[in-house]
Amino acid sequence: MTTPLRGISSMATRQVLAELVQGWTTRGGEAVAIESVGGVDAARRVQGGEEPFDVVFLASDAIDKLLAAGRVVPGSKVDLVHSGVAVAVRTGTPHPDLTSEASVRQAILAAPTIGYSTGPSGVALQKLFERWGVADQVRERTVQAPPGVPVGSLVAQGQVALGFQQLSELISLQGIDVVGPLPAEIQITTTFSGGVVAGSPNADAVQRLLTFMASPEAAEAKRRQGMDPA
Repeated sequence: MTTPLRGISSMATRQVLAELVQGWTTRGGEAVAIESVGGVDAARRVQGGEEPFDVVFLASDAIDKLLAAGRVVPGSKVDLVHSGVAVAVRTGTPHPDLTSEASVRQAILAAPTIGYSTGPSGVALQKLFERWGVADQVRERTVQAPPGVPVGSLVAQGQVALGFQQLSELISLQGIDVVGPLPAEIQITTTFSGGVVAGSPNADAVQRLLTFMASPEAAEAKRRQGMDPA
């Protein structure tokens, strides 16, 4: 096969997929070209069916919706990683206490600006604010990063004082300090999965790729990128 397998993913898995693809090709697997964009945009483009993607990587529930719509091959979904949310501040600024739910709530109430993503972690964070009864208090101080823009980049630029996003999207950015993960009682974990796009002529190759990505061989790469094997 001379043409690379064509994939699309959300930004959250961009780094880990790049490392996994490198491991795959090093072992003699087919070439793979993955485009990483905002998750909503990725799902829309696969849903539209107008582009010849072979494989899609998105949050598990987004893959389920594509399965239900007939845009992902039944039985091809493979869970790959679990990704948790961490908190970042601009380098050189004080680190808030994140040791408990109460301390995180206090840090949010004290922050002049709060950043979150358009992805699953951002949706869950807004629900957390609602559960705490502080959604109205913080609404004017929250900034949602545009699709495909890392929250950490807004933190680094000083546009956001306290940024919330999956650890995998924060650890490689310059100009920020990753204070730490959310405590277990309020941790927001997203499972990311892959699936064969319906109509792909390379379904067998994609299934082999997904099997490798879910194998024990791939576990260490996932941990290096701030994620846990699914």
